[in-house]
Amino acid sequence: MSILGLHHITIVSADAQRTVDFYTGVLGLRLVKQTVNFDDPGSYHLYFGDQHGSAGTIITFFEWPRAPRGATGLGGTHHLALSVANEQALLKWKRRLLDAKVRVNGPYDRNYFKSLYFRDPDGTIIEIATKGPGWTVDEPLESLGQTALMPPMDLMSSNRNECDIATINWPEPVPEITADMSLHEGLHHISAIGASVERSHEFYAGILGLQRVKMTYNFDDPTSAHWYWGSEHGKPGTLMTYFERDPAHTRPVRMGAGQTHHVAFTVANDDEQLAWRERLLSFGKRVSPVQDRTYFKSIYTNDPDGHIIELATLGPGFTVDEPVEQLGKTLKLPPWLETQRSLIEEHLTPLVIPCSKLAVVEQTHAF
Repeated sequence: MSILGLHHITIVSADAQRTVDFYTGVLGLRLVKQTVNFDDPGSYHLYFGDQHGSAGTIITFFEWPRAPRGATGLGGTHHLALSVANEQALLKWKRRLLDAKVRVNGPYDRNYFKSLYFRDPDGTIIEIATKGPGWTVDEPLESLGQTALMPPMDLMSSNRNECDIATINWPEPVPEITADMSLHEGLHHISAIGASVERSHEFYAGILGLQRVKMTYNFDDPTSAHWYWGSEHGKPGTLMTYFERDPAHTRPVRMGAGQTHHVAFTVANDDEQLAWRERLLSFGKRVSPVQDRTYFKSIYTNDPDGHIIELATLGPGFTVDEPVEQLGKTLKLPPWLETQRSLIEEHLTPLVIPCSKLAVVEQTHAF
């Protein structure tokens, strides 16, 4: 019984069409499912990922059209990170995003990977991170995460030259996403904000059984602990990280557009999910009954800071109600909502799925 990695992250969007335009047209992800929030069927629930919607590649959105802009804080995520192979791909992304009028910060050397940062149209912070060099650059594999390590001084924000970093870019326009740039390998990590990193460790390692692979400090705020947990010695796509912030000086998360609703981890099957449910209950955790989400089954709990944590099964997958070549092209409803289709469709604005080409999305807000 083990957590296999990240399954998906679900975020609030204020405009479904704008979200589709950005994540398909600019980032090149595939819209793999148009459906509705099963608990609020008057609103869209959109899934983006690789060509099949594989677990670990999925970013989903609840559309809340009247939602105010949210804000990061205690009990919320700080950002999500997507994977690319190397620094060349990173620089191509920087050029593509800048040409799409998206403000970009970086690339930065995070010691264990290199990355750049930008925001989507709702303000969600997105990082694109390289797979390497990995966790063993400063400690051996057999003792990962056992020693607190300060970031190298030259990599901290106080010693960076942002003017020089701004000039590092791919020399030519990138109007099409090349194979080496593909984001279809999915999530690299998700970073959240908590009041006690030790308390987070008790949940993610002690209860969920993830391996702590790094105890370090925030490169931009070395007074803030930054720990990483994951599976398979911290393989990208399995990682959850936490920034520790003083609750006396940190506001709680403000839910709204651009903020994470929940984070989901992958479990193998229904039987393991039930075993996980019993384990969570044995630790005194609140945990929901099993919920049938058509494409997987889910249980929900909360970590110590209140983040909603979902454990979702691998299957049955997104092809249970449409063939792979048709994924995401039409609105799909679960059987128990099909009789309400006409009423549901009246409350939804039909989506236009753009071609895979550069979509210009103006973004003027600061990072």
